[in-house]
Amino acid sequence: MTAARVRPGGRGRARTGAFVAGLLCANSLPHLATAAAGRCHLTPIGGAESSRGINAAWGAANLIGGLALIAHSARGEGLSAGSVRGEERWDSRLVAFDLGAAVFAAWMAASEATLQVNWSPPED
Repeated sequence: MTAARVRPGGRGRARTGAFVAGLLCANSLPHLATAAAGRCHLTPIGGAESSRGINAAWGAANLIGGLALIAHSARGEGLSAGSVRGEERWDSRLVAFDLGAAVFAAWMAASEATLQVNWSPPED
């Protein structure tokens, strides 16, 4: 069995990439849901009144970016992917991806509950 070759810092960079990929994929969900529901939601490209189309584009961009980043991280920046039997299984990069998604979800839930940026004003 041949051991995987790892460049210095390779695993750390791969885990960081997986974490950011989790953030991006999690960020895509509220924007895609907003687009599907036909509502407005804050985006950096359209502001607080971002339309369904802008949210669809922003959500898709986040999802595509997150998936591309996790694909790159899963190949193992600095790792020789496939050089060890069982390499097709996840390692700590899956935990990093999940942690990124969980951190974003917790931040989004807390910020929406307190700041209500994407809420409609209450009707009198």
